[in-house]
Amino acid sequence: MGRKIVRRRVIRATREGGWRTREEKLAGEEPLEIRFGHTSYTTSMRTPGDDFDMVSGFLVGEGVIRSAEQLVSMRYCAGTDEEGNQTFNVIEVQLAAGATPPDLAAARNVVTSSACGICGTNSIDEVRKKAGFKLADRSGIIDVNTLLDLPDTLRESQQLFSSTGGVHAAGLFATDGELLILREDVGRHNAVDKVIGAALRQGMLPLNDAVLQVSGRASFELVQKAAMAGIGLLTAVSAPSSLAVDLAEETGLTLAAFSRSTSVNIYTHAHRVIKA
Repeated sequence: MGRKIVRRRVIRATREGGWRTREEKLAGEEPLEIRFGHTSYTTSMRTPGDDFDMVSGFLVGEGVIRSAEQLVSMRYCAGTDEEGNQTFNVIEVQLAAGATPPDLAAARNVVTSSACGICGTNSIDEVRKKAGFKLADRSGIIDVNTLLDLPDTLRESQQLFSSTGGVHAAGLFATDGELLILREDVGRHNAVDKVIGAALRQGMLPLNDAVLQVSGRASFELVQKAAMAGIGLLTAVSAPSSLAVDLAEETGLTLAAFSRSTSVNIYTHAHRVIKA
């Protein structure tokens, strides 16, 4: 299987004239193709590992499935690189009878970048129509001090980031601050897919009483994925986009950002955060 960490020789140059060769650890990045039958649906760039979680979470975000029972099987297809090694970069999905398959005629024939992803819906209205779970107003209530602790807890748990410095993370937390699931990937949206997919496969959806903490910014796509999984509160280390705030407001999701150890901005539905 593809590696999460890849070692490469680099030259370290300094202003003072230093010129030193050393080995660096890089975050692995390889394509992952999702197929239904023998038909390709989409290809995403990701950090290898937790691939079945990623596929499961992606399908939740696309509105294809709502429970693990709707997935009959996932398996790696045969595929080799130039040296004849199995790549484990193609997964074939079989859905249960009654599950609504995606529109393969409109399948994405482009590679999804690990940097930003591709939003699978055209509008806020479409997300609202496809959302499989409703957000209860009193779900996911959290004390502000607990909320402020989440970024540090997430960072301290990032083993791959500690080795490479080159990946994002998503963590699913209980409202008492307990870290339930952590996933890392070169793409923020991939890390979120892996977390939601792991939760789906453990029978945890809908995630009404959970908090999703992400590294980096809060984009429209991340809010979409959280809402589709029934998550009531999404918090990010960096800024949200305007469309992310609009979608959070419309779907009833609490969106917090610029989360630091001493302060956080709450953009929508602040009733889920209890004052200190």
